[in-house]
Amino acid sequence: MTAFSVILQVYQITHSSGAVGAAGLIGALPSLLFAGFAGPLGDRYDRRRLVLLTSSMQASVSILFAAQALAGLRQVGVLYVLIAVQSLVGAVNAPARRAITPRLLPRELLAAGGALNQLTMQVSLVCGPALAGLVAAAWGLKFCYVVDAISFGAALYGIGRLPAVPPAESSRKGPTLRAAGEAVRHVFAHKELLGAFLADMCIGVIGVPVALFPAINAERFGGSAATLGLLTAAEAVGGVLGSAFSGLAGHVRRLGRAALIACALYGLAIVGFGLAHTLWLALALLVLAGAADVICVVFHSTVVQLATPDELRGRISSLEFMVGVGGTRLGSFRGGVFGSLFGATASVTGGGLAAVVGAGLIRIGLPAFHRFDVKDHQEAEEKDDDRVPAAAGVETGDAPND
Repeated sequence: MTAFSVILQVYQITHSSGAVGAAGLIGALPSLLFAGFAGPLGDRYDRRRLVLLTSSMQASVSILFAAQALAGLRQVGVLYVLIAVQSLVGAVNAPARRAITPRLLPRELLAAGGALNQLTMQVSLVCGPALAGLVAAAWGLKFCYVVDAISFGAALYGIGRLPAVPPAESSRKGPTLRAAGEAVRHVFAHKELLGAFLADMCIGVIGVPVALFPAINAERFGGSAATLGLLTAAEAVGGVLGSAFSGLAGHVRRLGRAALIACALYGLAIVGFGLAHTLWLALALLVLAGAADVICVVFHSTVVQLATPDELRGRISSLEFMVGVGGTRLGSFRGGVFGSLFGATASVTGGGLAAVVGAGLIRIGLPAFHRFDVKDHQEAEEKDDDRVPAAAGVETGDAPND
């Protein structure tokens, strides 16, 4: 609800797609600049405690969003500052949350766990913008911010109920800069990881049209907040559908190939959306794009989880966060700037075509990602487990000592 409200509030104050895109850039910069240093924190400290602390800080930022709306401020600068702080805290929170999952699930359930995470996120993305559009139209944006701030109570309760997730012994030492560099070197040395990150960038940086929704809504569909809520929620509806049927992911062996196919489908759907001038067709194409997006995320995230050792998961998850969240916000900036220069239609359709081309280039340039076979990878790990005893409490299914 806050993400929707910030986009709408910035547009209401400025009536500029460029200003909306700038909000995306401001949200991306802390993620890109700080997440690499934040990643080692998730490998050196208890991940549950770290997530609990940063989630409490996120709740405080949400309260400040509500306060500025209730005070009637119309200061874009205040919104930009809060977006930057929110992104800075999220750069620590999100990688630590992602790194918890492989410690709670066995390897064979990681794809299903990724699908469940996507399902819960997409359900919230459907309900949030749709509800926010109705609430904003009836009572104003300030009530959207208030509801979001209150909802953090449930989030903090859930995090507090998780078991402790202490770091592996080998991750407790080492300078932060050196530790971050080790993760970067690991990604470039393992082309399947590099391909997974680039597949995410094809959708996030190149294809995402979110910053253009207010302008497209105003130009083609009347400009009401309720319609904007439908456009914003449509991709998430597709994400829910994609997540609901992603149980099939457990039967797919060539995860990289499946991710690239989904990326290309996303790009084609975005091209169609950019050319659509009827609301029902635009919504249908966004639903299709959302389904393709979440399927791509499930597959390439599973590749990342399987190809990353536990002592690097916090750092690799931090890099994944930089590419995913930071890339999406950079994509919003790109879309807003291109929209201001060349028009919304050219920006959206051009981004969709670029996503299709990007998927093809990854297929050609990084065959290790395209050929990644989950069964072969698991068999290789089982052979390694037979040769090298696992550390107690790490990746063996045993509960870690606390």
